[in-house]
Amino acid sequence: MSNRSSNITAVPAPAPEAPRAPPSPLDYDVVVILAAMLCALVCALGLNSMLQCVVRCTRRAVAGPVAWAARRRANAGLKREDVVALPTATYAASPSQQQQHAPPAGCAICLSEFADGERIRLLPVCGHRFHVVCIDRWLLAHCSCPTCRRRLSSETSVGGHHHHHHLQVLAAV
Repeated sequence: MSNRSSNITAVPAPAPEAPRAPPSPLDYDVVVILAAMLCALVCALGLNSMLQCVVRCTRRAVAGPVAWAARRRANAGLKREDVVALPTATYAASPSQQQQHAPPAGCAICLSEFADGERIRLLPVCGHRFHVVCIDRWLLAHCSCPTCRRRLSSETSVGGHHHHHHLQVLAAV
């Protein structure tokens, strides 16, 4: 063995890390409480919205069935005998349309052009023309012109024992 001194320097050992403290039960409890409060808030808002809807619907059902029924009847279709009583014509392209190559007239319901010889129905309120089948089906479900929305209403007046049906023009919607 020699007495030589070695140049070995001591490397300091890493400092021991302080042990991490386990999460305190208090931190965990706070997170759970906050999550529960957030869920309660979301549920309360949803319940509030649902109750407002129920109140609105109930109020409408209790207070407004008469008005609702009247509006529904006003927008209902015409009676079949009133629809059939509307004037019809046979379509014939005018000579000026043929010479000027003007676009032919067409039905706004089925979007097809009128052909010479086809039966069309004219609405007396606005003068719009449609195929008889198209406008009859429309007027049985609606009480207005499909193009301009001017309304027709069938009214029955009693004269003795006879019922007279006529169409009355109402204000445009």
